[in-house]
Amino acid sequence: MTGLLHAVVLDGQGGGRIIEDLSEVKAVIHQQPMWLHFDYSFEQTTEWLKQQDFLEEWEWQALIADETRPRTVVGSEGLLVFLRGVNLNPKQSPEDMVSIRCYANKRLLITCRKRHIMSAQDMLAALKQGKGAKDIGELLSTLVARLSGRMQDIIWQIEEHLDGFEDALDSSEQLPNYQQLATLRRQTIGLKRYLKPQKVAISELLDCQQEWLADEDLRVLEEANNALSRYVEELEAAIERAQVIQHGITNQQNEQLNQRMYVMSVVAALFLPLGFLTGLLGVNIGGIPGTEYTGAFSIFVLLLLLLTLGIGLYFKRKGWV
Repeated sequence: MTGLLHAVVLDGQGGGRIIEDLSEVKAVIHQQPMWLHFDYSFEQTTEWLKQQDFLEEWEWQALIADETRPRTVVGSEGLLVFLRGVNLNPKQSPEDMVSIRCYANKRLLITCRKRHIMSAQDMLAALKQGKGAKDIGELLSTLVARLSGRMQDIIWQIEEHLDGFEDALDSSEQLPNYQQLATLRRQTIGLKRYLKPQKVAISELLDCQQEWLADEDLRVLEEANNALSRYVEELEAAIERAQVIQHGITNQQNEQLNQRMYVMSVVAALFLPLGFLTGLLGVNIGGIPGTEYTGAFSIFVLLLLLLTLGIGLYFKRKGWV
């Protein structure tokens, strides 16, 4: 394996010719619009990038860096655009966003990733069907739009979960799971962490004013930028909703605890005089009245019942129960 996932020579009509081998790329690179998609974890990818004279050292190192944040940088002969997409890979968390690094100029788009990105696969499938991008500007803007579009489903899922938590909190039948809510809140914060700088990166891309970005490409980028603004606002609202739900859960738990403690206090108050009397008569010393009378125990129990009833009526009158 060379690290090359696919290479496509665009035909300008929405389709392209697939190149399987890096050795074939050299013959057509810069001659026709081309998209090269790499896995940067391969050493062959690093070696190939180092050999390209149109890439400065800091540029190819940025394309294979272990950690990046969303941003747009103007290079010597092209643009460096670093983006993130939601992680939709199996058994992965969406907030653990996948990084894709792009180098673009008029005739070339190089994208590098380590983990699978479905947006890139969708673009490749569209090119194979002849329904894809016609030039590099459209290819880059389509990538940005697809990355942004896939975030909407995740945000909807977050909002649906929060709706469920709120319904459970309002019903009071069973409190929402506090740990699940905390996990959802952490996921929301993780998404917001990358979406805010990604919005800035797209704004910087719009400000670059590259001639190979057509008006339609800029319109698509502007729509993606507006969508990201909305997503950030929705995530901020979701974080606030999660905090309100957490406070609601805490308040209900405290209220339930207070109710239980109140009932226990009332029961203790009811039985306090009964315990005093039974303890007093159980000291087993001479002089206790009724020891010689067979009906004394029944009378004593009756008196205790009347005393308990009296205390209960007193609490009722005071509004304590």
